[in-house]
Amino acid sequence: MPAPHHFSTDHVAPRERAPQWCEWIGRHFGGLQTDLYGDTDFDGRLQAAQAGEVILTRLEADRHRVLRSDDQARRSEAGYLKIIAPWQGRAQVEQHGRSACVQEGGWAIYDTTRHYAVANPDRSDHLIVMLPLHRFAGSAAQTAAALARHVGGAAGISRVALQAMRSTYQELPHMGAEAAHGAGELILQLVQLSLQEAAGRPGPEARRAALQDRIRLLVRQQLRDPALSLARIAGALQCSKRQLHHAFSAGDDGTLAGYIVRQRIEACMRDLRSPAHAHRTATEIALGWGFNSSAHFSRAFRQHTGEAPSAFRQRQPGG
Repeated sequence: MPAPHHFSTDHVAPRERAPQWCEWIGRHFGGLQTDLYGDTDFDGRLQAAQAGEVILTRLEADRHRVLRSDDQARRSEAGYLKIIAPWQGRAQVEQHGRSACVQEGGWAIYDTTRHYAVANPDRSDHLIVMLPLHRFAGSAAQTAAALARHVGGAAGISRVALQAMRSTYQELPHMGAEAAHGAGELILQLVQLSLQEAAGRPGPEARRAALQDRIRLLVRQQLRDPALSLARIAGALQCSKRQLHHAFSAGDDGTLAGYIVRQRIEACMRDLRSPAHAHRTATEIALGWGFNSSAHFSRAFRQHTGEAPSAFRQRQPGG
């Protein structure tokens, strides 16, 4: 089987660790952008190996975020479904207007041919599994429905799949090529069965998920409007505020108000990174995404990223 990839900051000078890590992540995961929440001290390790067509990577690192833009997704040579399954820490996956938070014992899935973002706000120890997208061509609808959702890991076939992914990664160094290929095929089959199981979940859970999707779509459509509120969303969807709170408390996004703020911050971060918006002030960008004052934006941005908007912008290429 192919030799594993291994990167570690252990023997890198402290001031070189953050930029070196960003370069490694971009190289290993096909051009991903990395943000370290403004931290200058960083520690991380990445080790990957292959089981047939399946690539398994263990990533241990301080807090960081990764982003694949629409342009990067279009330029991608090969499409993968990517699974993140924490051993420790948590990950927030955003794609297709959805958001899922996963912790130890769970996993979520996303598509590398589409825009996505993954936030790791704590020290993390994650297993990342990459599955060739072409192997899921016959279940496109089930796959699309599972993107950026908590697939499982606590019970049923999704738990069996999680155990198989973890065990395969740990035992790969002791496997020959034929056994490794077989283990990869088993993972592919178990993930496909997990997606089928998720698609057949009972009514109440499916209805809550459908309402969450409608809420997120409406938020995305009206995100620039400073008058966006829970009352307006409830009116547009013809439900009560209590139903909104219930739908979100059953999911992984925290409160709906907090979700709206995070979406606005992420949108501002994209514009602050972009050379196309270099002529606009941070306040102009914030007001354009629905914040009602620069003070509110600065407080929310610092809480979300750990730094001021001006410091974040200066760290961007050409900033």
